[in-house]
Amino acid sequence: MRKVLVIEDDTSILELLDIHLKDLDCEVTKISNGKIGLEQALANDFDLIVLDIMLPGMDGLDICKEIRKEEIYTPVLMLTSKSEEFDKVLGLEMGADDYLTKPFSVREFIARVKAIFRRVDAMGKSEQQNKIIKAGDLEIDVNKRKVIFNGERIELTQKEFDLLNLMASHPGRTYTREELLNTVWGYQYSGYEHTVNSHINRLRSKIETDISNPRYIRTSWGVGYWFNDNLD
Repeated sequence: MRKVLVIEDDTSILELLDIHLKDLDCEVTKISNGKIGLEQALANDFDLIVLDIMLPGMDGLDICKEIRKEEIYTPVLMLTSKSEEFDKVLGLEMGADDYLTKPFSVREFIARVKAIFRRVDAMGKSEQQNKIIKAGDLEIDVNKRKVIFNGERIELTQKEFDLLNLMASHPGRTYTREELLNTVWGYQYSGYEHTVNSHINRLRSKIETDISNPRYIRTSWGVGYWFNDNLD
């Protein structure tokens, strides 16, 4: 049984999500206050956090930021009544895995939750198959989500690590920006390929000695990116 934390101050939505998550065989913890929700997220292991942005006590974006700061990589599905592009991009930057704008249908919510669980299961299989990836001066401990470069640990955000892990697990394969966006963030972020570019640039700044001539993450001009499969 999967454990889900729902942080939402609208009682009717909270109860509705509770009913349908239980139909998916989930154990649900319901919280209506942001600060208390953060405490629960930090103190317990969950398989999914459903997080409203507008909350009493502490807003959802700050909660997501604090969760990621503590290196907790539980998937986060954000809920909001807003639809501005700024909120969506900010959610991406904070480490959200999915984003659903109110009002939403129960069917869409269930589809998003199932998609998150599928991605988590797929990543889990990848981790079991590739526990340690070594390439040049780079070492990736997939299970511990730890990256060593030139003998020193490199701090990566959740999405930076996921991008690196995906490409390093399939060296030589070119991924389009859309493929990277769909795989790491999910299909619902279609149209935000520029976010991939910014994450790749930040990732390169941490693992490349010469950003102008990257050794590990190479560019296929007009297509996307690939991890070098011909390292010394």
